[in-house]
Amino acid sequence: MTIGTKMHQTLATLESAAANMKSFALDTEDKTAKQMFAQYAQQLESICQGMSARCDYIEQQEPQYKVFNQAMQPQQQQQNNQQKNAVKTRLQ
Repeated sequence: MTIGTKMHQTLATLESAAANMKSFALDTEDKTAKQMFAQYAQQLESICQGMSARCDYIEQQEPQYKVFNQAMQPQQQQQNNQQKNAVKTRLQ
């Protein structure tokens, strides 16, 4: 596993954690807990921004670390093909 892959996995995990904190803040009725979860979400979002900037920098400096784009290309092609097939089916 490359550093690029590890960094993107970490970023995805952090983004998921931030989303969970926002969800907890919305779900709780306790005002103190609501503020705490909202603050945690903001902190995680700040970390995500820094991590994302670092991923972008590394990908610019070392093109072989462009993990996200490489991983997405086959998925995007598959989705595009599925969409084209769905349109063809509707038109028939």
